Amino acid sequence: MKTIQELGHILDAMEDGIYITREDYTVEFMNRAMISMFGEAVGKKCYEVVNASEVMCPWCQAREVFEHGESAHSEVYMPRMDRTFRIIEVPIRNLDGTMSKLNIYRDITRRRDQELKLRSTEQSYRRLFENVGAGVYVSSKEGRFLDVNPALMEMLGYTDRQELLKISLQRDLYLRPEDRAVFQRLIESQGRVVNYPVDFKRKDGSSLPVLLTAHLRTDPSGQVSGYEGICMDQSQIVRLERKIRQTLDFLNNIIQSSPNAIIGADMEGKIIIWNQGAEETLGYAAQDVINRMDVRELYEGDQAYELMRKMRSRDYGGSGKLRAFPMTFRHRDGTLVEGTLSASIIYDEKGQEIASAGFFVDLEERLEMERKLHRTQEQLLQSEKLAAMGRLTSQLAHELNNPLYGIMNTLELMKTEVPPTNKRRKLLDMALSESMRLTDMLRKMLSFSRPDQEERCVVDINTILDEILLLHEKQFREVDIKIVSAFGETLRPVMASKNQLRQVFLNMISNAKDAMPEGGVLTVSTQGNGETVRVQIADTGLGIKAEHLDKIFDTFFTTKTDSAKGVGLGLSVCYGFIKDHGGDIKVESQVGKGTTFTILLPTTSATEPLTCPEPGAAA
Repeated sequence: MKTIQELGHILDAMEDGIYITREDYTVEFMNRAMISMFGEAVGKKCYEVVNASEVMCPWCQAREVFEHGESAHSEVYMPRMDRTFRIIEVPIRNLDGTMSKLNIYRDITRRRDQELKLRSTEQSYRRLFENVGAGVYVSSKEGRFLDVNPALMEMLGYTDRQELLKISLQRDLYLRPEDRAVFQRLIESQGRVVNYPVDFKRKDGSSLPVLLTAHLRTDPSGQVSGYEGICMDQSQIVRLERKIRQTLDFLNNIIQSSPNAIIGADMEGKIIIWNQGAEETLGYAAQDVINRMDVRELYEGDQAYELMRKMRSRDYGGSGKLRAFPMTFRHRDGTLVEGTLSASIIYDEKGQEIASAGFFVDLEERLEMERKLHRTQEQLLQSEKLAAMGRLTSQLAHELNNPLYGIMNTLELMKTEVPPTNKRRKLLDMALSESMRLTDMLRKMLSFSRPDQEERCVVDINTILDEILLLHEKQFREVDIKIVSAFGETLRPVMASKNQLRQVFLNMISNAKDAMPEGGVLTVSTQGNGETVRVQIADTGLGIKAEHLDKIFDTFFTTKTDSAKGVGLGLSVCYGFIKDHGGDIKVESQVGKGTTFTILLPTTSATEPLTCPEPGAAA
C-alpha cells in the first residue's frame, strides 16, 4: 500500500486520468485528472465509476490483465461522457503477492473529431475532384500523371484512366514539347503558376488551348516531388476571340478604307480612332495622333466645345448627333481644311458618354471649284462692263481729242506772246501740262479699248526702264525713296509695243511709290537667258495681304483706299498687255516687308532699228 501511495504523487502530476483497481474491481486510487472527469470514487467498483453501471464495462480487459498478466489497449466511445478515450490497462504485482490493474484514460475526443472531419473533408474533396467541370491533375516531376479527374480525361479525349496515366507529358500532352520545360522552370522558380497559357494535345492529335494554374508538391524532406493543378479549356474562348478579332478586323478595314476622315476621341479629348482618310486630309500619321494628341488641337478656337454643345442638343440631327455641319479643321501645315462634319456621341450600357466619333468630308476641291466658278462669273460680268466701257471710251476719245489738241495749240501760241518771266506764263505752262496729261489719259483709254492696234517693233527693255527712272528720279528723291538699278548687259531685244511697255513699267513704279509713303528702296533689275527677258521691280513698302495676291490683276480690284489714286484698272491693263505679248507677270509679297513684281517677256532675233514711231496726235 505504501508503494501505491508513493506512486500516487507521481500519477497526480499527469494530465491523463489514472486509477488503480484490485482484482475484485474495487478502486484503490484515482489521480486528480481522473477525479476531475468522473468524481471521487475510491472504494467503489470501477464500472460504477466509469460507466455508471452495475455490471462490468463491455470494453474492460481485466481478464487478460489479471489472468495472463498482459497489457491491453483500446479506444472507447463513452456515451455517458460523450467522449472518446484511449484506454491502457497495465498489470501491477503488489508486494504482498496480489495483483492490481493500472488504468490510463486519455481523452482523444478532439483528435477523433479532427480525424472524422479530415475524413469527411477528404471525401468532399474527392467528390469535387471527380465532379468539377475543370480538368484537375496530380503529376510527378518526371512527367507522368499520378491522378486525373474525369473532366480532364474528357478534355483530352481519353476514356481509360490507366491509359492516360501512362502517357509521357512532355511527348504526348504538350503540343510543343519545349513548353513542358518552360512550365517546370516557371513553377519551380516561383512555387506556382497562375493562368499560364499553353497548348495541350488531345489523344487524336488536335490542339487544346488551356489556362494552367498549378503549384508544387513536396515530400517530407521538402524536395519537389511533382505538381498539381487545374486546366481550364479555352477552346470556346479562343473561337470567340477569333470571331471577335475577325469582326474587329472587318470593321477596321471599313474604317480604314473610307476616303473620308474618320476621327474618334474619348471624353477627355484623347484621339483613339484615326483612319487613312484622316491622314490624307489633315496630314498627321496615325502613330503620331492615336493616344498622343488632343482632338481640340484640330479645331480653331473653341470649336471643339461648340461641337459637343451642338451634339448634345436636339436641334442638329437629334440628341447625341450632328448631321453634315460645315466645319473647318487645321491641317498639320497650318492651313485650314473646309468640309462638312457628321458626328455622334457614343454611350455605354448605362447611358453614360464614353466617346465621340466623326466623319469629315473634305470639300476643298468642290469649294475651290465653286469659288473659281464665282470668279469666272464675275470676270464675265466685268468683261461685259469692260466691253461697254471700251466702246464708250473709244467714242469719247475721238470726240475729245480734236478739241483738246486745239486747246493745246492755242496755249502754245499764247506762250509765245507772254515773256518767260511773267507770272501768267507759269499759269499757261500748268494749263498746257494738264492738257498733255489729259491727252495721255485718252491715249491710254484707246490702248485699253483697242490694244491690238498698237504698233510693235524691236525695243530694248533697258533703254525704256532707264528713261522712266531718269524721268521719275527727282520725284522719288523728294519722298525719300532710293532707286537701285541693275541692268543686264547682254539682253536680247523684244518685239513689243514700246508705248504699252512704258505704261506697264510706269504703272508698277507708281504703285511702288504709293506703297512707300515713309520712304524706302526701289530696286529695278533685268536679266535674260537668251529666250526670255526677266524684269524685276521690287519695293520695301507696305506689302500685299496674302488673301489679295490672287486678286490684284482682277479688273476694278484695288487696295488703295483713296479713290483719287486708282479704280483698279492699272494692273489688270498691265496684265493684259504682257499676256498679249506672250509674257507673264508674277508677284511675291509680305506684309510690312515689300513687294516684288517679275515680268517675263519673250525675246526676238530680229535686227530692226530699236526705235518705234510715236503714236499720232489724233486718234
